[in-house]
Amino acid sequence: MKKSLFSIVVLFAFVNIALSEEITYRKHIKPIFDAKCLSCHGSDSAPEYYAFKEEKEKWMSKGVGMRMDTYSHLIFYTAWPDTGALMRRLDDGKNTKDKQPGNMYKYLGSTEEERQKNLQLFKAWVGNWTLKRWPEITKEELNGIKVKY
Repeated sequence: MKKSLFSIVVLFAFVNIALSEEITYRKHIKPIFDAKCLSCHGSDSAPEYYAFKEEKEKWMSKGVGMRMDTYSHLIFYTAWPDTGALMRRLDDGKNTKDKQPGNMYKYLGSTEEERQKNLQLFKAWVGNWTLKRWPEITKEELNGIKVKY
């Protein structure tokens, strides 16, 4: 009994340490992005945002999206100017009206457990996980977006 209780206490201590660690782009997000997203959103395959928008059908027929392989690119789709785009695409849909996940959620992992784990890291990195677009977001909500380098 004492051994089981001790094991549980130790487990919670490790979980608490992991949860209290500051999530950063370099240490946590970039490795996930490189493993799960780079082939369609990297500099060798994807165009810049405005080039993508000009020829959206062409790029989509090739199965690639906009370039997102740097910290600066991800900020573009998180805070401004395409506020919330990253969150809308990666969200699991649990808090949306239609309960549908974003179109890129399935790429966060090969299992639901892996997808949820990676989603939680993205959520912790972003801070204020909002699906709102630029015209809808308040200054206070925007200030809640962390995205540490």
